[in-house]
Amino acid sequence: MSDLVALFRTFVRVVEAGSFTAVAQELNTSQPTISRQIAALEDQLGALLFQRTTRALTLTDDGRVLYEQARQALDSVQQALGSVGRRRGAPSGTLRLACPVVFGRLHIVPRLDAFLSRYPEVSIDLIMNDGFTDLIEEGIDLAVRIGDITDPSLIARRIGMTRRVTVASPAYLAARGEPSQPANLAHHECIVYSRLATGNRWEFSGENGPVSVAVSGRYRVNNSEGVREGVLGGLGIGVVPVWHFTDEIASGRLVVILSAFEPRALPTQVVYPSRRFLAIKVRAMIDFLAHEFELDPKLSAYGDRD
Repeated sequence: MSDLVALFRTFVRVVEAGSFTAVAQELNTSQPTISRQIAALEDQLGALLFQRTTRALTLTDDGRVLYEQARQALDSVQQALGSVGRRRGAPSGTLRLACPVVFGRLHIVPRLDAFLSRYPEVSIDLIMNDGFTDLIEEGIDLAVRIGDITDPSLIARRIGMTRRVTVASPAYLAARGEPSQPANLAHHECIVYSRLATGNRWEFSGENGPVSVAVSGRYRVNNSEGVREGVLGGLGIGVVPVWHFTDEIASGRLVVILSAFEPRALPTQVVYPSRRFLAIKVRAMIDFLAHEFELDPKLSAYGDRD
């Protein structure tokens, strides 16, 4: 039975990743090994599961039926193992955790030693990427995301808030002047983060209600690290989370502007696939991060007002 469960796991991952090679890399094995496992499963079933070409894998009708049944079987196995794990109180196994690049560097990685010390049977596979990784396809257990979650296939839990500020370097402000109203941004170099849900439209909250401004600039970037370094380098004005920086604002390397018009705060959330039973290792990480972030003014719902 254990061999069949292992074959089911390999089969489901191949279906979700769409590639023998990708699954081999994920499991730190070879592509021929994955091929042999799929062939062994086909031999046991007496059915062809994939149509293979040089360009793609396509599920057969039998493969589609097996995928749904295998997925349900694996969820049941995981639930049974998780129930035992909860009784023992011992999270274990590899946790694949995804997060944005700057957030991970500044606020996830420095906390991992405490988590791993608390749970010695858990190991972490950290995937740092500003894009919205497909959790199922990439085999991700848990992801930290900033902003609203609209994907109905994901379960989300808020573990903090991301307060944002508008900032520029002193050198930029000395050369171009400081805007006093959001509308003035139309005459400034603004650093456009292309992954922002609202694109090049920045939304603020003022005493008279919401304000929305279309901005532009000669520096556009798809990476949050690039926004951070661009603002520090004087390339323009940026709207950034307060957790992007350590002491750069307090030390005067950056200046907060338009303080009467603060950008809308965004929820910091953890998400996981809704079809998956929540393993104890995942629950342990969610609770750990929620507690850690509650104690950090830059990450909590209160925000850092310094």
